[in-house]
Amino acid sequence: MTTSRPTTIDAGTVLATDPDWWRQAAVYQIYPRSFADANGDGIGDLKGITSRIPYLVELGVDAVWLSPFYPSALADGGYDVDDYRDVDPKLGTLADFDEMIAALHAAGIRLIADIVPNHSSNRHEWFREALASPRGSAARDRYLFRDGEGPDGTQPPSDWQSIFGGSAWEPVGDGQFYLHLFAREQPDLNWANREVRDDFLRTLRFWSDRGVDGFRVDVAHALAKDLTYPLRSHAELEEMKLATDGAHPLWDREELDEIYAEWRAVFDEYDPPRIAVAEAWVAPSRRHRYAAPTSLGQAFNFDLLRANFDAAEFHEIVDRNMAFSAETGSSNTWVFSNHDVVRHATRYGLPDDPDNEGDVGRQWLLAGGDPAEVDSERGLRRARAASLFLLGLPGSAYLYQGEELGLPEVAEIPDSERQDPSFFRNAGVEVGRDGCRVPLPWVADAPSFGFGPSAASHLPQPAWFASYAVDVQADDPTSTLSMYRRALALRHELQGTEKLAWVQLDEPEVLGFQRPGGWTVVTNFGTSPVALPAALAERELVLASGPHPDPAVLPGETTVWYR
Repeated sequence: MTTSRPTTIDAGTVLATDPDWWRQAAVYQIYPRSFADANGDGIGDLKGITSRIPYLVELGVDAVWLSPFYPSALADGGYDVDDYRDVDPKLGTLADFDEMIAALHAAGIRLIADIVPNHSSNRHEWFREALASPRGSAARDRYLFRDGEGPDGTQPPSDWQSIFGGSAWEPVGDGQFYLHLFAREQPDLNWANREVRDDFLRTLRFWSDRGVDGFRVDVAHALAKDLTYPLRSHAELEEMKLATDGAHPLWDREELDEIYAEWRAVFDEYDPPRIAVAEAWVAPSRRHRYAAPTSLGQAFNFDLLRANFDAAEFHEIVDRNMAFSAETGSSNTWVFSNHDVVRHATRYGLPDDPDNEGDVGRQWLLAGGDPAEVDSERGLRRARAASLFLLGLPGSAYLYQGEELGLPEVAEIPDSERQDPSFFRNAGVEVGRDGCRVPLPWVADAPSFGFGPSAASHLPQPAWFASYAVDVQADDPTSTLSMYRRALALRHELQGTEKLAWVQLDEPEVLGFQRPGGWTVVTNFGTSPVALPAALAERELVLASGPHPDPAVLPGETTVWYR
């Protein structure tokens, strides 16, 4: 039977001052514009989130990670922030935010807010002031303005390319350019400027005082930069991409230690201390700088997200990250899907490609995202097996909205409906990330599949969404939603110690590990059924990712939990 939390909880008990609540939390990422729409305008909003809190309680998550909800022109899905201390009017008000967080806390669910410190939007009051001010002014020093090159100063300061394509430098018409590592609407802030640092400390306190329990730090490895002339070439930067000495001019610099030490001091003003998790795409040997208790305290591990569905890869990744957590004193962060990548139910349905470093989803996007290339049944079967493997591991599990429904990527979005800047800035070569951001299906036969009270949806929902709707899956004991609910309920019984021991099995495509308390998780990564040792088969089978008719035989691409 599925066990879940009641819809009303004594928050004073559940949210007691436990400084370690995050270490083994199940954190559910909400992309607010695509979660639930309360007013029918086709855009998800804060009231919509509040209305779905009973669903989150029944799902069994410990915290919500809320992607950007700030005022924004949506040049990059809300990661272009106009005002760091307000709510986008299209999503609600500060009063709606306060109501939402109070309801989450009353339900025993904490809130992690996304914060975007590397860049503001070009509509931010600071940037508007910078454009209206002369070169060399204090207003421009909050950003990274540099003089143009060439005889007439019309050439960019370097040949650097932005993440979304095109030059990383944008001219402002007076002989200067500003740096934007992402979209031109996202000017990079100057973190060598004391005013910038102090303003973000105020922002951390602003949301912490409103009850936010922690922060997910966007592009945490990019804040500090060295723009000393002469600037290196783009080719040189590419060669230094995963430097392990902090020498890259743009990524993972040593100055970040001082910046995040100041953040940690703010976090520790609260009881329990506010937590943070870094999005830091750095060499594994450098990740500890962000996960240290004197820094942000936790850093995303994207290793499983990039891995093929392969026993040897999973084994090596778990071993390496368990050693990392032991060395740093942090906890592991396991993740398969988020708002930036192809959903893993689709990724696992694509042919394995051991030569692309686990980036098969991105290669598929670059090739146009053809649904015909996806074996959807195999993708879902593998995704369910991988998710049960992940949810059994010690550490925190970060889940992305819709993965509990087994949602695949939506590839069939017309060009005219796309929103992701990577699609437009790469001349339509890359279809972008919109396919994982389509509004969720809640009710199979309702307008917008129950996303809102009208048929409006800011990204088009395909007809096949009906079979994945929450109301279709909720009472089906074999559904992906039921599997997640059961796993998350059982997961709370695993949270004693952050250790595991591998179970010795003779099959190279089968991995098994044991957690204290007698829990054992076994995954068959192969396609053929495998006979299990009698000692395992005789245990109590409490959960399986797929049909398991014979307790002595583990089907291919299947995970089971024993107690």
